[in-house]
Amino acid sequence: MSAHEIPADHPVLAPRPGATHRLHLTASGVSVVLDVTDGRAPTIAHWGAALGELGEAGLDAVCESAVDVVPQNAVDVPVRIGIIPQQSDGWIGRPGLSGSRPDGSGWNPRLITESIALGGTPITAAHFETGAGTVRFVLTDALLGLALRLEVELLPSGLLRMRATLTNTAETPYSLAELTLTVPVPADAEELLDFAGRWAKERTPQRSAFTVGTHLRENRRGRTGPDSAHVLHAGRPGLGFRHGEAWGVHTAFSGNHRHLAEQINTGRRILGGGELLLPGELHLAPGAEYAGPWLYASYGEGLDAVASRFHRHLRSRPQHVDTRRPVTLNVWEAVYFDHDLDRLKDLAERAAALGVERFVLDDGWFGSRRDDTSGLGDWVVSDDVWPDGLGPLIDHVRGLGMEFGLWFEPEMVNEDSDVARAHPEWIMASSLERMPLESRHQQVLNLSVPAAFAHVRDQMMAILDRYEIGYLKWDHNRDLLEAATSQTGRAAVHEQTLAAYALMDALKAAHPGLEIESCSSGGARVDLEVLEHTDRVWVSDCIDPLDRQQMNRWTSQLIPLELMGSHIASGRSHTTGRLHTLGFRALSALFGHLGIEWDLARATPAELAELREWIALYKEQRELLFTGELVRADRGDSVLWLHGVVSPGQERALFTLAAVGRSDQSQHERLRFPGLDPEARYRVRPLLLGERPTGLTLPPWWRRAEEEDGLVLPGAVLLRSGLAAPLIDPEQGLLFSLTRESTGSPTTHP
Repeated sequence: MSAHEIPADHPVLAPRPGATHRLHLTASGVSVVLDVTDGRAPTIAHWGAALGELGEAGLDAVCESAVDVVPQNAVDVPVRIGIIPQQSDGWIGRPGLSGSRPDGSGWNPRLITESIALGGTPITAAHFETGAGTVRFVLTDALLGLALRLEVELLPSGLLRMRATLTNTAETPYSLAELTLTVPVPADAEELLDFAGRWAKERTPQRSAFTVGTHLRENRRGRTGPDSAHVLHAGRPGLGFRHGEAWGVHTAFSGNHRHLAEQINTGRRILGGGELLLPGELHLAPGAEYAGPWLYASYGEGLDAVASRFHRHLRSRPQHVDTRRPVTLNVWEAVYFDHDLDRLKDLAERAAALGVERFVLDDGWFGSRRDDTSGLGDWVVSDDVWPDGLGPLIDHVRGLGMEFGLWFEPEMVNEDSDVARAHPEWIMASSLERMPLESRHQQVLNLSVPAAFAHVRDQMMAILDRYEIGYLKWDHNRDLLEAATSQTGRAAVHEQTLAAYALMDALKAAHPGLEIESCSSGGARVDLEVLEHTDRVWVSDCIDPLDRQQMNRWTSQLIPLELMGSHIASGRSHTTGRLHTLGFRALSALFGHLGIEWDLARATPAELAELREWIALYKEQRELLFTGELVRADRGDSVLWLHGVVSPGQERALFTLAAVGRSDQSQHERLRFPGLDPEARYRVRPLLLGERPTGLTLPPWWRRAEEEDGLVLPGAVLLRSGLAAPLIDPEQGLLFSLTRESTGSPTTHP
């Protein structure tokens, strides 16, 4: 989140006063055309499908054709909606930059473009075309004493991202209220799709019409939230996974933030986002600056294409995780706070025998933490529960060939704790005399206080320095209410969020190879910025496989499977009370970073044997799962959900069919498998592990596949005609393996 200076030797195009400059970036089927007309603030004339090579005349035509006519009773020049919308440009919607000076002035900026830098290539002409790259603009309002650096980057995946850094160049303070970046969408993007949800039911999709006014999703929880917009899409009516143009934005910030879709009465439509700043939270002293978060924007034909750009970007990062994601056992739903060395060693032995590769000790190992009412914030191993320290358990786990992980909640504190008694001023509150309401018996520790930050860092470092720990489950179990620095009363969510990132970075820098999971009452901190500092997200505290079908499906609209914690729980769900077969639980967890959350001592020999098969299958398929392209094949309104992963070269695919309800009609579904090569032939093999799904009634082609080690069909048939779906009971599922045949293999017909 730090500001990025433009290097002194960076090629800069300094516009002449009133000059016009137009740039075209294109990559992976996407074009972005940037227009600086008459030296004004930059606008996006086109963001969407690739336009091909334009040339000077074509580039001018795109920019000029994007300008609307001047309607009656409006400003006398065409309105150009900037990346930072301004009233001074005639925009009558929500302003992109809002703030003021102590005397009330400074609220109406008129930013103009002072300089433009593009990649490493000097710009000598007013027109420029290139592939993926970064354009940096410097904008100023000399009268109001404001300067803004704007980065617009088209990534090789075709994903667009933007961020802005505001500097106060005047001699008086500037109070920043809002800095929001926007992208345009066409008038026929008439439908919005974003997400709602709650604890244990995160990322529930919701659709609405894109009408006049503002669809504003403000998050004031101090964390991303279980009800975050996640990705706010605009698209053609009836937008689906594989059809309909879609434009989506994501604000990459884990504190308070906003997403918005806005249409004014002229019909112009924008999507945007930024950090949500609380009143008085950002005062810029003379010379001070504020760096806003990245706003990511993804375009594609269908929701799968939008998701694919996010996935390809995340996988391209140098710090991205290895595809050999270890099978994880978390002990929470097995033992809760009942930490007993012999019981945990037995659990570790059972896990290792199944092929588990990582063992995670959850809440309850520290201080007075025997339940959730005390001890939180005292990151010292409990002498009462662990008289010999964690060493005996860690040594046992590592001796079994597994990595050891440990639970922390560094940003939180019980009032009944040593740290809170010693330093009540470290608790986030509007004053020392008025504590916020407790939530889950806890308060928030103010990491923006340097002494509090150092205390938590040093206690965590002491644990990591003493023991061989490769993984932290980093929890964050409450919203931030009245989140201020108690000595001043000033809101501190912004600083708290940056401090949390800094603490994560400090631990990882001191312990190379350490992985951190972002957990926040389950899936309440899932965003692209927290993933710059962590290595996976916990999708939800609910591991009920039926609910996880929905939550995993839509979490993957932003996050690739290898970064999504997805566990097999016990037969009766901890959060819903529903009972499910092991097959449905495992099949639902397979498409993610697989783990187990189950007291294995209570599993039957048959369950353990089947669980061992599922773990072996995961290990066999994880390279495919974590490098392939996610495809979702159903209509979205069907009770049969079909999704899968296709390898980059289209040689292999793994699909799952899940019955998530009962239809009110007789079933005549066809299974169509997107993402395959239509010119190739594929061998389709149903995979049945363990107990046969209940209600399974087989179509004729399945029997032929069983007799002949798979059914071989052209990719075009599997893509376009499909296979008759088998019947299964609700909350049951099936797996299908597809393998491309070598040239010359015969085609078998059902």
